[in-house]
Amino acid sequence: MLLLLLGIIILHVAVLVLLFVSTIVSQWLVGHGYATDLWQNCSVSTTSNVHHCFFSSANEWLQSVQATMILSVIFSVLSLFLFFCQLFTLTKGGRFYITGVFQILAGLCVMSAASIFTVRHPEWHLNSDYSYGFAYILAWVAFPLALLSGVIYVILRKRE
Repeated sequence: MLLLLLGIIILHVAVLVLLFVSTIVSQWLVGHGYATDLWQNCSVSTTSNVHHCFFSSANEWLQSVQATMILSVIFSVLSLFLFFCQLFTLTKGGRFYITGVFQILAGLCVMSAASIFTVRHPEWHLNSDYSYGFAYILAWVAFPLALLSGVIYVILRKRE
C-alpha cells in the first residue's frame, strides 16, 4: 500500500510540475529568434542578442487560455492538498472522490486551454514560420496524466 501511495503522489507531483512549467515558460510558439507564451511575446535581435519582450495581446481567447491554465494549476494543487487531508481523515474503505474530481477538473482545464490555443493561434500569428514549443507539448502531456491520476484517486480505497 505504501508503494502505491508513493507512486500516486509521484504521478500527481509530476502532473503539477508539468502544469507549472507549461503555464510559466515562454515556449508555446517558437520561431526564428522568436518565442511566445500565454503572457508575453519575446524576440531576440540578431545584431545585439538583446531580448525584447512585449505583453501578449488582450484577445478574449488568449485570456480564456490563461484562465483555464491557472485553474488547472489551482485544481491540481487543491487536489493534492485534499488527498493528504483525506489520507488522515477518511475512514477505512472510503474512496478519494473529492480528490479525484478536482484532479479530473485540472485535466479538463488544461485540455480546454491547449485546444483553444491550437484552434485560435493562427488569428494571433499569421506567419507560418512558427512551430509549437515544448511548453505547449508539456500541456498536452499533462492532460492525460492528470485524467489518469484523477481516475486512480476515484478508484482508490483507503486501507489501514
